[in-house]
Amino acid sequence: MFKILLIEDDTTLFNEIKERLSHWSYNVYGISDFSRVMNEFTSIKPDLVIIDIQLPKFDGFHWCRSIRGHSNVPIIFLSSRDHPSDMVMSMQLGADDFVQKPFHFDVLIAKIHAILRRVYNYNTEAVHLKTWCGATIDYEKNIVANERGSIELTKNEVFILKLLVEQKNRIVSRDDLISRLWDDKRFISDNTLTVNVNRLRKRLEEIELGRFIETKVGQGYIAVEEVPV
Repeated sequence: MFKILLIEDDTTLFNEIKERLSHWSYNVYGISDFSRVMNEFTSIKPDLVIIDIQLPKFDGFHWCRSIRGHSNVPIIFLSSRDHPSDMVMSMQLGADDFVQKPFHFDVLIAKIHAILRRVYNYNTEAVHLKTWCGATIDYEKNIVANERGSIELTKNEVFILKLLVEQKNRIVSRDDLISRLWDDKRFISDNTLTVNVNRLRKRLEEIELGRFIETKVGQGYIAVEEVPV
């Protein structure tokens, strides 16, 4: 049974989400002390974290940064604020998805199913290592390494890279990427994919690989094997 840590201070909403998720056999944990979120995160060791942005003591962005400093566990943000910057910020901090309040519970549950299935199932493939542009991609450890160093990617980042590299030198459409990343693309804005790809490219630039992910305007993205001309 998957463990979900729900960092939400609205008791009514917390209880409703917990009840809904319990029907899917998820174990849902809450926070008893919002000044000690990391202590409870370390103790629970959740498989997925859902964070509200507006929280007592520190906001959800603060705790996302803290979690990302220790773990690549999937993170979903919840927000009642209607600011596109909140979504951009959450993706830049390494969140896997963003849900706007008020939301339909079926949408939240679908997103949880999709993320858990993607994160914890695709690594069962026989081949974990892939060579690309002189670098080794370890799909099991989410690490990309070459002679310039190594970087650890989030689950979303390595999944995007995997989709592109498996079809290297071929354009992968935006619709295909969105549908593979988020099962129901009706609930995903086009900007969400852009933010995720840009974040991946920025991480790859740390080991001088960012330029090998090209944007094809109006079409999608391509992972090239050779240095772009």
